[in-house]
Amino acid sequence: MASTTAYPRPVLLVEDNPVDLDLTLRAFARHSLLNPIEVARDGEEALSWINRWEAGEALPLLILLDLKLPRVDGLDVLAQWKKHAVSRSIPVVVLSSSAEDRDIQSAYHLGANSYIVKPVAFDRFLEVAAQIELYWCALNEPPQ
Repeated sequence: MASTTAYPRPVLLVEDNPVDLDLTLRAFARHSLLNPIEVARDGEEALSWINRWEAGEALPLLILLDLKLPRVDGLDVLAQWKKHAVSRSIPVVVLSSSAEDRDIQSAYHLGANSYIVKPVAFDRFLEVAAQIELYWCALNEPPQ
C-alpha cells in the first residue's frame, strides 16, 4: 500500500568525501528523486540528528551511511542510532568504499538494513542509485 504522507520524507546522506557526495547527489538528481536529501558531513553531525528527530523534525525515509567518517566512525554512528528509540526503525543502507568482510559483518551486526560497496564507475553508480531509489524510496514501506 502506498504511503499517505502528504510530502516526501527526506533521505539523510552521511558522506564526508566531497567527490563521493557530489557523485551521489548527481546520481539521485539524474533519476529525479522526489525526496529531499539532507547531508551530514561527519559522524558527529550525523549523531546530532538524534536530537533533531527527538524535537519533532521529520524522520528520514532512509539513511545512506558511509563508514569511513571523521570525528565519529560510521559504525559508531550506526550503533548509536540503533540504541535510540526515535531512530531505531529508520532503514540504514551502508554505502561504503570498503568491501572488507569485517566492515560488512559489523554493519549488519549493528543493525544495517543493507550494505552496498560504492561502484567506482559513474555509470555503474547511476545504476546503483536507481536501484536504491526504486526499492527504498518507491517500493519499501517504512514505519511512520
